[in-house]
Amino acid sequence: MSRGKQTLPQPGPASTRRTGSRLKRIVACVVTVVIVGVIAFAAFAWRPAFSEVPTPAPSSFSPVLIQQGARLAAAGFCASCHTTTGGKPFAGGYAMKTGFGTIYSTNISPDRETGIGTWSEAAFLRAMHEGVARDGSHLFPAFPYDHFTKLSDADVQALYAYVMTRPPVHAENHADEMPFPLGIRALQAGWKLLFFHPGRFEFQSSESQLWNRGAYLAESLSHCSACHTPRGPLGEELTNRLYQGAAVDGWFAPALTAANPTPVPWTSAELHDYLTTGLSRYHGPAAGPMAPVTHELATLSPDDQQALVTYIESLGAGDTRAGRTAPAVTAALAVDARDSQKISTANGRLFISACASCHYNRTPDVNPNRPELGLNSSVFVDDPSNLIRVILYGISVKEGAGGIVMPGFARGMSDEDVASIAAYLRSTRTDKPQWPNLTKQVAAIRAAGPGEIR
Repeated sequence: MSRGKQTLPQPGPASTRRTGSRLKRIVACVVTVVIVGVIAFAAFAWRPAFSEVPTPAPSSFSPVLIQQGARLAAAGFCASCHTTTGGKPFAGGYAMKTGFGTIYSTNISPDRETGIGTWSEAAFLRAMHEGVARDGSHLFPAFPYDHFTKLSDADVQALYAYVMTRPPVHAENHADEMPFPLGIRALQAGWKLLFFHPGRFEFQSSESQLWNRGAYLAESLSHCSACHTPRGPLGEELTNRLYQGAAVDGWFAPALTAANPTPVPWTSAELHDYLTTGLSRYHGPAAGPMAPVTHELATLSPDDQQALVTYIESLGAGDTRAGRTAPAVTAALAVDARDSQKISTANGRLFISACASCHYNRTPDVNPNRPELGLNSSVFVDDPSNLIRVILYGISVKEGAGGIVMPGFARGMSDEDVASIAAYLRSTRTDKPQWPNLTKQVAAIRAAGPGEIR
């Protein structure tokens, strides 16, 4: 017995209404959850504003407190970050290019309209310790409050005294250039929840007083790891790779640990010379963003300079490897003296014509005013940016050793010429693999321009 063709029941008006009703309830629930979430986050992110106060009179601060603040400001490079080339001190406007857009430093002079002249000491303290401005808005971590949070209240008070006694400068703040929604300051509350750990510096009883002082300066005010530590996709410091080197402002800040590939270790003596004079015998001059840092560190007290050296040396234990210095220098000078590629290759001949007359050393030692490139970190690190930048734009009188300059070759050399010299040094002075796509990297750095020299 056969069956006839069956017809499936079709949804009627009642079924359609029930389906539509369920969709509406789901949409309403989603919208409600989103609204509640936004309100909850807004409440979480909200910070109260501090009232404006009269600008403190300079006479209200003791000279001793102001002098202490001046030393601390130098250790924190405040003037370097809050001053543009040719601009007035602390007027802001310095551009910091990040993966999220360009952020401009603000006017921190005591001008009441464009600076922080209306800020109370409590407002200043909150900004340093919590990254919140007087008006309650969250600061971007380009202002390294994740380091400044470790400062003692007394040191923040001294900084406040120093800043408030600087000449006021009327200079409007430059708007940050960040795509939506990255420029929404309230979102920084979420970043803080994930990565910000407020709290003061903790003394390490297992270390010396000098080491602890250096750690306090380096980890709080000087925020050394902010440049020398790689960052994650949200701009956070990767603490599992602390001080292992990172790209910053178009340059590469080398590792401060034993991972630094240079043949000569960073001993206390080398660090002291470099950090306080901008010149190391075996590692060369400070350039780029590091140059103004050394200028400010030169103004610290000898005790604080030695404390910084003690802490930073401990990161790479350079003193324990000091015995490698003499053999490394001898080997580098021997390689240079025996280098036949200077004559036999086009790259070598280009090096001779442009570089060799200044970068020339012979045994028994190196002249610090003519860096030995067979020892220089820019030739050994995996990122060629530093070497390319110095070849293109040189080293100005404001950088490195006082009164000694290196001319740039951006006008006289093509991208291929610069890449050839970099490749020649990499192949003849190191045992490292060649840098890939050198010509393309030279072109990109040339297109970006020299940047500010502060």
